[in-house]
Amino acid sequence: MDKLSKKDLLKKAKKPGKDAMRLHPFYKGKIEVLPKCRVKDFNDFGIWYTPGVAEPCKAIKKDKSKVYDYTNKWNTIAVVSDGTRVLGLGDIGPEAGLPVMEGKSLLFKYLGGIDAHPICLDTKDTEEIIQAVKWLKPSYGGINLEDIAKPKCFEILDRLRKEMDIPVWHDDQQGTATIVTAGAINALKLVEKPLDESLFCMVGAGAANIAIARVLIAAGVKQKNIIMTDSKGILHSTRTDLEEQKDYNLVKWEMAVNSNGEERTGPIKDAFLGADICIAASKPGPGTIKKEWVETMANDSIVFATANPVPEIWPWEAEEAGVSIFATGRSDFANQINNSLGFPGIFRGTLDVRAETITDEMCIAAATELANTAEDEGLTKDHIVPTMDSWEVFPREAVAVGMKAIEQGIAGKKLSRQALYDHAVEIIKKARDETKTMMDKGFIQDPDQ
Repeated sequence: MDKLSKKDLLKKAKKPGKDAMRLHPFYKGKIEVLPKCRVKDFNDFGIWYTPGVAEPCKAIKKDKSKVYDYTNKWNTIAVVSDGTRVLGLGDIGPEAGLPVMEGKSLLFKYLGGIDAHPICLDTKDTEEIIQAVKWLKPSYGGINLEDIAKPKCFEILDRLRKEMDIPVWHDDQQGTATIVTAGAINALKLVEKPLDESLFCMVGAGAANIAIARVLIAAGVKQKNIIMTDSKGILHSTRTDLEEQKDYNLVKWEMAVNSNGEERTGPIKDAFLGADICIAASKPGPGTIKKEWVETMANDSIVFATANPVPEIWPWEAEEAGVSIFATGRSDFANQINNSLGFPGIFRGTLDVRAETITDEMCIAAATELANTAEDEGLTKDHIVPTMDSWEVFPREAVAVGMKAIEQGIAGKKLSRQALYDHAVEIIKKARDETKTMMDKGFIQDPDQ
């Protein structure tokens, strides 16, 4: 960490927000639609529109699978949200959530070469959201659910995965779980603590941490070694309030029953005692996690404070508390544990093999490749995962995910490892080159020039 004063560190932390308020109105949005076919003269419109377009329409009518060959469905996903749990801002509505969904779409394109459309729904009703997503299916090769409040996010994801024949993924669950698992693998490796013997303290029992726990367990963490907390304290099997609400939030109740082998009870701070690693996916800080709580953790402690836009505890406070490795969800601090390292490569691989769904095993394959990439670059306490400018991680993830889908028998296309890699590199490089060319030519203006 740079040796700056706390005042300077806070000023640095607030700068992205100030820049956002200057640049969002300047660009009036972050994405737009551009043609990808030739238009040499107006005769070409007879090919792309009437009368020529009738021929591919008739071919698709005979064989619906041809839609992947004759349209951009093969590379297009919808980023769907109802705006009920946006970042750390809560229920701010679909209009206020649109800047986030546009940003997500930008990352899909630039990092994964995927055309993503933000779809913000003006409903909070579970059944209406499920039906709306089903109606979108003909136009999209996949669905990315985003910023939907719990517990309905669990039902929406589970239902849509069962009832649709294209991949549906909830990034706040599966995406967060992937990158956190990658970070945990490498952080524990650095401090020489085995994954299956480490004690995990998890602050927050929402969609993110429930999914993180599930993927960590699949990756080798013992469920009894997880102590999870919510706003009322530690989850345990004698929490009558959780038992009474299990019909409303069964996954949380199951975690209370099956985790916490020590059967700890008490407030959040008691979950930190002796823990090797804390994973927080809770309300934004500062002050959500107290410095004195962190001081009670084991030697060589690890803290992932993933809340956005402000982590549950500032990095300098964690350092003062003796934390050995610290990560946040922000790009302006070391060790960004952020979904942006996962979803572009995971969806790239999923789309390229036309997988039916995105399994936990595919997420673990992506997490392992993320961890391997960081290790290849050189592991340090300030570099446990790759950064977004390590563009090679995205085709590597795509290959790992695609090959796992083929191995699991859920891929509609079977490609070789090399073919998957070459295609991913080509399409991601193209997206980056297009953006650079548009900036060089002035089609994307620089407000500072």
